[in-house]
Amino acid sequence: MAVNMGAPATAVRAHEELFAYWASRRLGGRLPGRTQIHPDDFKRHLPTVSLIDAARDPVTGERCYRQRLAGTGLYSVYGREITGRTLDEVYNTEAADYWRKELDKVVDTCRPGVGFHNLAWRGAAHMSILWLRLPLATNGAEVDMILGYDALVGGQTEKFSGIRAA
Repeated sequence: MAVNMGAPATAVRAHEELFAYWASRRLGGRLPGRTQIHPDDFKRHLPTVSLIDAARDPVTGERCYRQRLAGTGLYSVYGREITGRTLDEVYNTEAADYWRKELDKVVDTCRPGVGFHNLAWRGAAHMSILWLRLPLATNGAEVDMILGYDALVGGQTEKFSGIRAA
C-alpha cells in the first residue's frame, strides 16, 4: 500500500509494514480478528497504534466508535489521554465528522483506509498525521474493531515507548 503525499519515507514505510502484517493475518480472504493480531510482532510501532471499537448504539442503532486502546505516543498528538473516549469526546464537531466518515468507509467496505489529516482543529496547523485504519472482524466478515496507526508529520516528533489500554 504505497502512499505518496510528501510524508517522510519512514512514515510511509511504517504504513507499508503494518499493512503487510495485517494482510498476512487474513485467512482465505477473511478479515483477521483481534486475536490474530499480536503486538509483539510490531513493537516499534506501538506508541502510535490504536484499537477502535466499531459498534451500534443499542438505543439509536447508529454506529459509534470508541478508542479501546491508544498508544502512549498519541497523548502528545491529542494533548490528553484518549483511551476509552468516543469520537465526540476526542474531537471538535468537524474533526469528529471527518473521522466518522472515514471509519464508516472502513467498516462498510471491509477494506483498509489511509489518509492525511491536519491537526489545525487542535491548534497545531503545522502538524498532520498520516493515518492507516485496518478492519478487524471477530467473525472474519463483519468489522467490529479497527486497528489504527498514525505517523506524525510536519512537527517535531519524539520517541515514545509503551502503550496504554482501557
